[in-house]
Amino acid sequence: MSTKFGKIAQIGYVVRDIDAVMDNWVRHGVGPWFYVDRVQTDYFRYRGADSAMEMSVALANSGDIQIELIQQRNDAPSMYKDFLDSGREGMQHIAYWSTDFQKLYDNALADGYVVGQEGSIGGEQGRFAYLDTEQEQGTVIELSDISGPKGQFFQYIRDVAADWDGTDPIRGRD
Repeated sequence: MSTKFGKIAQIGYVVRDIDAVMDNWVRHGVGPWFYVDRVQTDYFRYRGADSAMEMSVALANSGDIQIELIQQRNDAPSMYKDFLDSGREGMQHIAYWSTDFQKLYDNALADGYVVGQEGSIGGEQGRFAYLDTEQEQGTVIELSDISGPKGQFFQYIRDVAADWDGTDPIRGRD
């Protein structure tokens, strides 16, 4: 467990073909996947400037760890685009979740961390921030607020995965 951020709650993968990657994870027995074709962000900023980044996301759990797949759908500036443009695909970040996001965020900034991108999904209690840690540790650190509906959704995904029998492996994909 991190003394700064808590326990790792999620591993995030940035991919070029989210459908193929979900199918591959299902073949490995991970699911069910909850897919959102076009995530609606309240705002999204890359390196302090607003960005019109569009993405699709799929979420599933393997035990206590959530797996997130992200496919960026446009060429707007983001750390996801940077990752893919550098020729990589796959694990891009680890995430820590908090019900006291502002304190975690403020402490990270006070400790010298720099925010590479940040935004919100579903209101003020859906904030997230990606810290620019890739050069020092090989991955990005994400901080995510789970004090609101997003946290309830994440708990639902975990609960469903705990009893999943392999049926209906991808939910939300037509």
